[in-house]
Amino acid sequence: MFDFFLNVIGRDMGIDLGTANTLVYVKSKGIILEEPSIVAIIKDKKTILAIGREAKRMVGRTPGNIIAIRPLKDGVIADFETTEKMLRYFIQKVHKNVGFARPRIVICVPSGITPVEKKAVIEATEQAGARAAYIIEEPLAAAIGANLPIDEPTGSMIVDIGGGTSEVAVISLGGIVVSQSLRIGGNEMDESIVYFLKKEHNLLLGERTAEKVKMEIGSAFPLENEEKMEINGRDLVTGLPKTIIITSQQIRKALEKTVNDIVNSIVEVLDETPPELSSDIMKRGIYLAGGGSLLKGITERISRETHCPVFLAEEPLAAVAMGAGKCVEDFTALKRYLRFSK
Repeated sequence: MFDFFLNVIGRDMGIDLGTANTLVYVKSKGIILEEPSIVAIIKDKKTILAIGREAKRMVGRTPGNIIAIRPLKDGVIADFETTEKMLRYFIQKVHKNVGFARPRIVICVPSGITPVEKKAVIEATEQAGARAAYIIEEPLAAAIGANLPIDEPTGSMIVDIGGGTSEVAVISLGGIVVSQSLRIGGNEMDESIVYFLKKEHNLLLGERTAEKVKMEIGSAFPLENEEKMEINGRDLVTGLPKTIIITSQQIRKALEKTVNDIVNSIVEVLDETPPELSSDIMKRGIYLAGGGSLLKGITERISRETHCPVFLAEEPLAAVAMGAGKCVEDFTALKRYLRFSK
């Protein structure tokens, strides 16, 4: 009976609303939804055809009257109406389509977003069905999700490399001391691979193939055993299908600028960090979260540039959602990290 009541009013939720993927944490249940932040729309009628995983399967394969779009760009809302519909779909999916479920929602936002962008996230969350919307900055959520001792008077450094943004922050005594928010991430890496192959091989690659190349042979540091991969695309000269073999060295070259920008941001944040906190980071290390942290060799590259030990969070892909979820589980204790919608 109590379970039914919770489902009707809506179980409290933590949402990592990412440019690439959306993860939903439900109180007492954990992360129960992880889907691509993609919506397929019929252009003429402006009606939604598919959302999430089903919509991602359509990317690059749709006829002229259907478009598959990402309603978020660089970690912020680019299409308000579509974002609201996507959020509503995820909320109702979690609550098994109980249309009047109105949960309290903790939603994650990049640390560098403007007040206007923040307001847009809150309004979209409320209009999607939240009875109260709270926001938490992504690096803080990632640090909580990675179990870093953020309340202690010691420095903890978190680097969250997401699809649209990369967040670098030093946290102490429950607050962000120094931070930088870059509007680059995994999507930028995919675009760099597409551009490189277009320029070097006259080969046009699809978005999904570029992501696959990044995941399979992409790297930020020389590999012990360099790899090769066969890829298919369209020859820009003849317009015909074309197959080529590419190496991990070539893809590392394609990714160099994006990786370098992220590493430089980490170095700049360390440079601005008070000496006492810097010494803590030297001892405790830098922690990485987000999908971009799974790029091969990224820990070695950051460690070489910063002279600090670098570690992956226990669940890098889920760290931000887990942080929002911990706020949901212990709302009274962790409410100080949140900002209320009103």
